[in-house]
Amino acid sequence: MITDIHCHVFPDKIALKAAESIGEFYGISMCHDGTLGTMLQAEDAAGIGRTCIHSVAVTPHSIGSINRFISESVRNHPGQLVGFGAIHPDYEDIPGLMEEVRGLGLRGFKIHPDMQLFALDEPRAMDMFAAMEEANLPVIIHTGDPRHEFSRPHQMRKVLEAFPKLTCVCAHLGGWGEWGDAWRSLAEFENVYVDTCSSLYAMTIADAVRVIRAYAPERVLFGTDYPMWDPQEELERFHALKLTEAEQERILEKNAEALLAE
Repeated sequence: MITDIHCHVFPDKIALKAAESIGEFYGISMCHDGTLGTMLQAEDAAGIGRTCIHSVAVTPHSIGSINRFISESVRNHPGQLVGFGAIHPDYEDIPGLMEEVRGLGLRGFKIHPDMQLFALDEPRAMDMFAAMEEANLPVIIHTGDPRHEFSRPHQMRKVLEAFPKLTCVCAHLGGWGEWGDAWRSLAEFENVYVDTCSSLYAMTIADAVRVIRAYAPERVLFGTDYPMWDPQEELERFHALKLTEAEQERILEKNAEALLAE
């Protein structure tokens, strides 16, 4: 069963505005409207059987409503959806949030330092990662953006060095906009996965294959970054890489099974 590790969804009443905001941040037009319903239709049309959904808490006070929405969405689609919770380093009770997220049936966290305006390697972020490591909850991290000094691969490396037992999924092959070099900072760490989303559109086939194999296919996950891209289109980009059958099976299915079983 194909797993999409990286989809953003929002309540219907704010979904389009939220999707457009993402597009403005990156200067890229959205393929979809950000609603859960549209995502489910698009994933089904692409033959994707399981989807990891999440959203980003730009401010600490939005964490509760986001996590309740993600949790309810997962409960309404058992076996099809896996939820990751929102978190922010300024949240007043981060240790308590670990238990709250477990109680909601969520499997870990999603952060986007560039939108949440904190650096991965600053003290408040390190405290947050320490709590995640202690709770044994993985985190999906937007990594890379040469425009800012929040989520650069060299900053992510400091997190991986400090928390060797924290499972981290570094999105966008470890460094959006920095695909050619991010692996030099990250690939050696056993506690890191990377995902393919918002990367293949900007890379040559040869470069994408080289980077995937630099991390090792056992540490790469398939992702679409809905609503930014269409799932079917992202699968076509992935298959165009012409990886071996074993590599494709790892990236599309087995690696996610291992991650979500941890």
